[in-house]
Amino acid sequence: MERVTDGPERLARPTDPAQVNDYDSFAEAYSAENENNLVNAYYERPAMVALAGDVAGRRVLDAGCGSGSLSAALRDRGAVVTGVDASAEMLASARRRLGDGVDLRVVDLSGRLPFDDGAFDDVVASLVLHYLEDWEPTLAELRRVLRPGGRLIASVEHPFVAYTFQEPRPDYFATTSYTFDWTFNGQSFPMKFWRRPLHAMTDAFATAGFRLSVISEPQPDPAARELFPDDFHALSTGTCFLFFVLEVPMVAADSDCGPVGG
Repeated sequence: MERVTDGPERLARPTDPAQVNDYDSFAEAYSAENENNLVNAYYERPAMVALAGDVAGRRVLDAGCGSGSLSAALRDRGAVVTGVDASAEMLASARRRLGDGVDLRVVDLSGRLPFDDGAFDDVVASLVLHYLEDWEPTLAELRRVLRPGGRLIASVEHPFVAYTFQEPRPDYFATTSYTFDWTFNGQSFPMKFWRRPLHAMTDAFATAGFRLSVISEPQPDPAARELFPDDFHALSTGTCFLFFVLEVPMVAADSDCGPVGG
């Protein structure tokens, strides 16, 4: 699920766990905000598309597709896209955007994915993993549905950003949760995230069988300078998200040669 980040406010009150991360309750407002804002439309999404590169003809799973903005961008570049998300209301918004030509399914990424081994050339996980306390089962499933040589392209909350805005500061080397409000149309919605250190991320990727190809801290789209003059400088000079390209190693081919005699 992509994240909207226009000035989050830290919570000063206890939150009912049943109400946290309830995307169904604000799917329509979220979709509208995500469409053209600075952080998503002019920074995170262009960076994901750039890292994906030429996707024409590639089978791409959008894991946590939300309202389908990234799915649409990849489809328009020739990818054969499948989208999954835990929120039925978000998928309804994605269906309105994408039409009936894209396979969209309600799926919880903490469980088994309803796809065969090696079903995809690429998986994109746009601002999704930081909602999960335990990455192991999710990464194992994403690895399973990727073919040898396939890629996982992921963006997450930068661990340093999540560390610095918490008071008191947590143990950087521990995996810790944090909660704040997203506000749409004057109404606040509590969101819970999990922050982990960089080495814990790369260790989790390696444990799942991925090979780190790219780690990136990109710049926003230069077009945003004029559209968002007050916020562009802060985004272009400070950390926000962290991006990874991870590869599934190719299976070594069996040798056709027998023993060599002398």
